[in-house]
Amino acid sequence: MAIFLKTEDEIELMRAANQLVGRTLGELAKHIKPGVSTAELNKIADTFIRDHGATPTFLGFPNPYGGPFPASICTSVNECVVHGIPREDQILKEGDIVSIDCGTLLNGYNGDSAYTFPVGEISDEVRQLLRTTKESLYEAINVAIHGNHVGDISQTVQDYCEKQGYGIVRELTGHGIGKVMHEDPQVPNYGRRGNGPKLKEGMCIAIEPMVTQGDRKIWLLPDKWSIVTRDKKFAAHYEHTIAIRKGKSEILSSFEEIETIFQI
Repeated sequence: MAIFLKTEDEIELMRAANQLVGRTLGELAKHIKPGVSTAELNKIADTFIRDHGATPTFLGFPNPYGGPFPASICTSVNECVVHGIPREDQILKEGDIVSIDCGTLLNGYNGDSAYTFPVGEISDEVRQLLRTTKESLYEAINVAIHGNHVGDISQTVQDYCEKQGYGIVRELTGHGIGKVMHEDPQVPNYGRRGNGPKLKEGMCIAIEPMVTQGDRKIWLLPDKWSIVTRDKKFAAHYEHTIAIRKGKSEILSSFEEIETIFQI
């Protein structure tokens, strides 16, 4: 396992890439409403990223099971956990949720963040799923500090969500990030405190709880990208990229612009 510690200059470049992801998600937030297609959201994101001097990392991203990813963002609706492909015929409707995962490559460094958006009015039950998943992300960030272990992050997410009756997807993980989108270490959302690689100042990782309303079991759809819950219940996905520090980690991505429009 090769874990790359970043210099302060590199962390600043990481921050710029991640702040652009946050602004892209904030731009998308203005357009998420019933009647909008996920393909339209993809076009908006692609234009916004390129207009700001970056390239969308996900477009053309390789897949060991099939062809490269055909879009600039992932749009995962309702029971789709992650990696949903935007489509012209996928029209958002009242009561849906859509998890949008976005990556940018700016000045040689990657940004990565995800947010699950409500579409119109959603049920209290679904809102609680979103709220719990998002809260678990921040609980995990609180323990992602120099001297702790990846397992501290993992068990924090697992305990927080499972105690409220939700499922934790185990086949997909968070990850290190830098010049390459997916670096070591992997950051699972389940595990045991004290296990896994030790966290060190200068590590940059993406923490991304993927939480299901029902059973944690998942399927890979025939498109070889989209991951859905087997029981067809909803799933939520939130992600921040952070820099490991002593005492308190530093969030490099941002939900600030999103949350001027959406409050979960």
